[in-house]
Amino acid sequence: MTDETPEPIPSEDQSKIAPGIALALAPQPETSDDSQRRRRRGEQDTYDALRKWQPKTRLGRMVIDGNILSYEQAIDTGLPIREVEIIDALLPGLEDHVINVNMIQRMTDSGRRVRFNVMACVGNGDGYVGLAICKGKDVASTIRKAIDIAKLDIIQVMRGNGSWESGPGGGTSIPFKVTGRCGSTRVTLIPAPAGKGLVIGETGRAVLRLAGITDIYSKTRGQTRTTINFARATFNALKQLNAARVSDEQKTRMFMNTGRNLG
Repeated sequence: MTDETPEPIPSEDQSKIAPGIALALAPQPETSDDSQRRRRRGEQDTYDALRKWQPKTRLGRMVIDGNILSYEQAIDTGLPIREVEIIDALLPGLEDHVINVNMIQRMTDSGRRVRFNVMACVGNGDGYVGLAICKGKDVASTIRKAIDIAKLDIIQVMRGNGSWESGPGGGTSIPFKVTGRCGSTRVTLIPAPAGKGLVIGETGRAVLRLAGITDIYSKTRGQTRTTINFARATFNALKQLNAARVSDEQKTRMFMNTGRNLG
């Protein structure tokens, strides 16, 4: 890819490239001034970055050449994901949410030193979520950096109907009870039937919503007022789901699915 504006790709060839790159190369609608003002200060356009992307890793070259078309294929290669553009190309339309912004002041010999600690969460609302913490001198650049790191830490979320009250159909909850911890905070996620909603604190609700889980019960212990530990414990609980061994019969019975819901 070069810095020049590329020509639109014919519709018959769009299935041969990653979905994010196809959107980046498609004709872009004219954006209004209001939409530009809503963009965060210092935030770059994702599609513009993809159009100018020059991959530096082997996996990045495979994505841009059309050999990798989905996030699942990228994971199966066993190659590390070290470029944010890979995630933007394979999982377009990720939504981000800034969970916590904390200002840290420190007195030094040269005077007062101010830094910012930012926690951000990203997800597509359909089985993929990432969480990261970043420190920096400026709020805008630190938020951007935290979002990029969260994209590189994306995991696939296992969903299913683990509640005895659940009916047949796609899983909107989790298949079984699981506990995540961070520091003194313990968050236990319990399967809930469809329509129950997210019965959890606001911080955990933001993580689960981006993961694509719409119904959950929860039980917490420890210092749950610590926003960072609460979010990290919820994220670690979702990680624990992927570590469980589940038979094919259990997957069918509880309508379990890892990652995007293809049904």
